[in-house]
Amino acid sequence: MSSEIIQKNSGGKVSETSAPEILENLIRLAERTGASDVHLQMRGKSAEVGFRLDGLIVPGSELPAEIAERIFGRIKFLARLKTYQESLPQDGRISRDELKCKNDIRVATYPTVTGEKIVLRLFNSTSIKALNELEFSESARVELEKFLLQTSGLLLLTGPAGSGKTTTIYACLRHLAELGGRHIITVEDPVEQIIPGTMQTEINEVIGLDFARAARHLLRQDPQVLILGEIRDEATAQLAIRAGLTGHLVISTLHAGSCRGVFERLLAMCADRSAVASAVELVLNQRLMRKVCSACAGAGCETCLQTGYQGRLPLVESLRMDENVREKIRRGDSAALAPTQTLDVAARSLVNLGVTNETEFKRIFGL
Repeated sequence: MSSEIIQKNSGGKVSETSAPEILENLIRLAERTGASDVHLQMRGKSAEVGFRLDGLIVPGSELPAEIAERIFGRIKFLARLKTYQESLPQDGRISRDELKCKNDIRVATYPTVTGEKIVLRLFNSTSIKALNELEFSESARVELEKFLLQTSGLLLLTGPAGSGKTTTIYACLRHLAELGGRHIITVEDPVEQIIPGTMQTEINEVIGLDFARAARHLLRQDPQVLILGEIRDEATAQLAIRAGLTGHLVISTLHAGSCRGVFERLLAMCADRSAVASAVELVLNQRLMRKVCSACAGAGCETCLQTGYQGRLPLVESLRMDENVREKIRRGDSAALAPTQTLDVAARSLVNLGVTNETEFKRIFGL
């Protein structure tokens, strides 16, 4: 992999002018393999390179410290950051045109005891999936499409970081924008992709613009659809529930880990069980499961960076609200809530089909 990234001169040394080329090679390699992030970590006399591929960090090559410093400086320059600042975190963006690549890039720097760390996240504005491209189970896709046709109610997505929640939200946004006729407003942290036909707002907590404040004021903008990137506190939870009850279609995420856990967390932030039961319409719990690489049948090759896996499929369990479920929530009996199909059952079916393997099943479920 090193030869793909580092170009040396005839004397075998890395050229001082090669930092831009090396950075472009890193991004091209990330794009070719489908990596979502590039990690650059200073470690004394060298910098480690890693790629986030299908949710896991895959080690890359090492860069000599002198060339790594120039690459770090190049990244900061392109992202309009302070090139001399290494002791405080910084955030910025690089346009795809700057690096002649397919993706816009979000840059995040952070100080560590071994030196600065930079993470480059790749965003492709042309890659927003349609609902039928999410590869959900038929039942989950039908439930999602049914919800998006409603005029009010609350959809909550849950799952750990990197489980596909944002991809699902953007697919919903695309679907709603294509349907047309409704005023759609989002509150995101950050805005990762621009959706024509929607009004998108990015959180900026430094100046006091958090989810609750943004959403509270945006309700005065007469939205029919409100997308909240995450419910983090009581104010946002109560606002989402109230909006869902008063003629708004609301979509948000809530870190819980299960459909039942969503209600346990939501009720901890909003004690009105009747309001929660009435507002929520659908809960989706997601995970992403790696597929065996088709190029090498799992043996490991250049296509999959020797991991044996290439691409991922979603595992989804859903809980659709009906009067029976609502009554359980009103009684405080959230322990009796059960999704239509559990994640492990969905995962086991993929193992049986040979799409993935037992090792991946055990990685996800810890068995």
